[in-house]
Amino acid sequence: MTAAFYQNEVKFFVSVDCIILGFNNSELNVLLYKRNFEPLQGQWSLMGGFIKSGESIDEAASRVLTECSGIDDLFMEQVGAYGDVTRDLGERVISVAYYSLVNMNDFNPELLKEHNAEWTRISEVPDLIFDHNQMITDTLARLKRKAATRPVGFNLLPEKFTLPQLQSLYEAIYQTPLDKRNFRKKLNSMDILEKLDEKDKKSSKRGAFYYMFNKEKYDRLLNQGFYFSL
Repeated sequence: MTAAFYQNEVKFFVSVDCIILGFNNSELNVLLYKRNFEPLQGQWSLMGGFIKSGESIDEAASRVLTECSGIDDLFMEQVGAYGDVTRDLGERVISVAYYSLVNMNDFNPELLKEHNAEWTRISEVPDLIFDHNQMITDTLARLKRKAATRPVGFNLLPEKFTLPQLQSLYEAIYQTPLDKRNFRKKLNSMDILEKLDEKDKKSSKRGAFYYMFNKEKYDRLLNQGFYFSL
């Protein structure tokens, strides 16, 4: 029997919402689904759910990500808590938002269909339920701040990628063109990319060399307190 230390306090619901970001055709995408229960059934929403008994907030977010993707241990990071008194039309619900950066090609299309979920371009996000648009706005602001001081977004790319693809990703995050020479100079200074003897010849006759991200070198730089600025 649980001791009733807080029996006179008001109880609230606690949920998690996941801003799942992917990258395709030079643009960031976010995974949305049509809500299948009231309130606001049939309207567009982020993926989310209530925290279950005996489950931590991180575990709840990880479960939601796995259920909608079929992939375990996806990268995720907390954005913040949203607790406006009137944010949910059903009950008083406090939501903790997480963002995840994923390779869209890794997602199980059957699971997406099962959840009635679709990838939507960031530039075309419709009006979402509650404060979910604000969650996306806050996530993008956080991602921009983070990208300004350290390399991010490798989770969004395939294992092998070209430098133009990587620059295109950063331009999608910043939503502005970047100087190619300066961008590559910053990347080379970190020595975290491994050049492969293989080219992508889809974009031009000469082709662009493929690269791979060296996570060990990246982690070592972070442990040394290394930062860079684009």
